[in-house]
Amino acid sequence: QVQLVESGGGLVQAGGSLRLSCAASGRTFSNIAVGWFRQAPGEEREFVAAISALGGTTYYADSVKGRFTISRDNAKNTLYLQMNSLKPEDTAVYYCAASKSRITSTRALSYDYWGQGTQVTVSS
Repeated sequence: QVQLVESGGGLVQAGGSLRLSCAASGRTFSNIAVGWFRQAPGEEREFVAAISALGGTTYYADSVKGRFTISRDNAKNTLYLQMNSLKPEDTAVYYCAASKSRITSTRALSYDYWGQGTQVTVSS
């Protein structure tokens, strides 16, 4: 079992930055792949970024590539998402997700544990 708690969301103007954090507990964090997803009102949950267990491999959605950076600190059991050059279309609830395995995936179905989400609102 893995518990995930996101923080760092908020309201920011377009062009601004936010850093999301996800604190994990309950399973050896360095043995699992983790990622970020987001869901806007009326939309399906979509992939944002993922990172392998030891942090050597990352994946990004095309919509955030070059603006967002995913990272992890296994010593602190924490996942991060640095979001720069934010746009109004980035407005969504952002979810941290963890897999039971080391397999890194862009598919929501590949993840077994989810946080409660944190709201990010980007004003124009």
